[in-house]
Amino acid sequence: MVERVFPRTPRRPARRTARQPVRQRPRLRLLLASGAASAALVAGTVIPLNPLLPAPQQAQAADGKKVLTVAVSQSIDSLSPFLAQSLVSTSVHRLAYEYLTNYDPKDAHTVPGFATAWKTSADKLTWTFTIRKDSKWSDGARATAEDAAWTFNKMMTDENAATANGSFTSNFKKVTAPDPETLVVELNKPQATMTALDVPIVPKHIWEKVGDFSTFNNDKRFPIVGNGPFVITDFKVDQYIKLKPNKDFWRGAPKFDELVLKYYKDGDAAVAALQKGEVSFTAGLTPAQAAALKSADNIKVNDAPGRRFYALATNPGARSKDGAKFGNGHAALLDPAVRKALFQAVDRKTVIDKVFQGHAIEGKGYIPPRFSAYFWEPSADQTIAYDPAAAARTLDAAGYRKNGAGKRVGKDGKPLDFRILCHATDPNDKAIGKYLQEWWGQLGIGLKVDCLDNVSDPWLAGDYDLAFDGWSVNPDPDFVLSIHTCGALPATPKDSGATDNFICDKRYDDLYARQSAEYDPAKRAELVKQMESWLYDTGYMNVMAYPNAVEAYRTDQIKSITTMPEAAGNIWGQDGYWSWWSAVPADDGGGSGGSSSTGVVIGIGAAVVVVVALGLVVAMRRRSTAEDRE
Repeated sequence: MVERVFPRTPRRPARRTARQPVRQRPRLRLLLASGAASAALVAGTVIPLNPLLPAPQQAQAADGKKVLTVAVSQSIDSLSPFLAQSLVSTSVHRLAYEYLTNYDPKDAHTVPGFATAWKTSADKLTWTFTIRKDSKWSDGARATAEDAAWTFNKMMTDENAATANGSFTSNFKKVTAPDPETLVVELNKPQATMTALDVPIVPKHIWEKVGDFSTFNNDKRFPIVGNGPFVITDFKVDQYIKLKPNKDFWRGAPKFDELVLKYYKDGDAAVAALQKGEVSFTAGLTPAQAAALKSADNIKVNDAPGRRFYALATNPGARSKDGAKFGNGHAALLDPAVRKALFQAVDRKTVIDKVFQGHAIEGKGYIPPRFSAYFWEPSADQTIAYDPAAAARTLDAAGYRKNGAGKRVGKDGKPLDFRILCHATDPNDKAIGKYLQEWWGQLGIGLKVDCLDNVSDPWLAGDYDLAFDGWSVNPDPDFVLSIHTCGALPATPKDSGATDNFICDKRYDDLYARQSAEYDPAKRAELVKQMESWLYDTGYMNVMAYPNAVEAYRTDQIKSITTMPEAAGNIWGQDGYWSWWSAVPADDGGGSGGSSSTGVVIGIGAAVVVVVALGLVVAMRRRSTAEDRE
């Protein structure tokens, strides 16, 4: 799923609990291992690593097991695939459960997963998937089409089971499994995401015993039964999650004896652990951390174009599907002129140069340039450039003038003072927040930067004016587009929805419906770009940057590992399980073998063509995130 990038943090207590209700705050940023003082970051200084730290420890347990330890700074929101939306959670589920299809690590084209082939009827309303015969659940039972049918039907009939990925099945009419190797999905209308269904398939014989899907977090009994390359064996909240190789995985078992995702609230602590050899990998490095690690022994820094965007989101007025309004967003932000003026006073170049220090490129459209088919940028006439004088004129023309004290006042005579939600663990948020206070202050607008450990609760409650936002985007952009539709709103103020920041507009919804049903790649891409243009023009989302994936691993613990894309891609948060499945221990004597980067590509098989008509195997697929999920 798409991960909101920033992995959304837990969410409003009243909504579901488990991943707590569905939408965890916009995956609000993964930040796997960032930290470091924002002041140092802004100044461009390097935070020195301690030269007196003890020699690196090998990733080997007392019993001789080869352990791959990954430092993460995001909490698991839920171990239920039906609820999880944070990037760390969805990444874990990609390791533990198969999806119908997967993405090739080389170029992200669709490849077989739980399904080995697929075809569509002439009217594009019936899809038939051939389910592989060699997939087994980790408890020994055979994984069949019935498991997939049960998973989808549960999402179609129980709204709580549709919390995380309901957008994929909302158009499903009927799902059946006529035999163990055949899955048939009937649609109400054509759906372009049928080869990109980022839905973990769960074992029916385990999950049919679950009662309330809104509260079941799947974190009490271990090992957790799955059919992916790893099996979840243990979990402690805000401490760690442990996984072991699935020896029966059809593509081959991982080479490390254990995979541990270890939680670090402080990014500098995670970097120190990497230097000491206590962890094998960490991501979300600040520029200072990356610079320091590049000169460290036995550590490789990976700095590659990322798959997420970093943005400012405005509260357009929190509301639910039943028409109820809630939250306390500032009324002035309902005025397009105010939103435009704010974004005219954001210097993206300074954000790139001073905050990201070159480890990002300037933001434009909603989809990062990594996904070239859907990448959009405004025309010269449409571009909202950094122009403080123009911002002042925009406010003056709209009736928001300065009073005697130099403060902008609204039409109600009250000063324009806004709040922005900031992730306490993200130095980028803090550093950019200081710049915004300066830039907007010159316009006469006040800004309070609320840096919280948990931004989910106020976000879901609509108790914010603006927020630092971001999502990991997948090869298929459907999910990150769906979170701005009216259908993503919560049913009532007490419920949880899949919405990002309560956007609901009929024109946008119409474009979303059209792109979702368009099978022609070029025509669909054009519709997606129109949606991006609408988001840009309305000012609800101001994409400031596309951050690089800046991460590092110990070469004396990891001999080789696959990035995605292979040429220059990320390791953490991939659209698939390739990194940890492919990782080869440094002391492995068998060479790269089947789990090496080369082996991954060779073992995946050829690409399939994009869907056209009955009988053709399709290829395309999937959304994120949740990244992504973002």
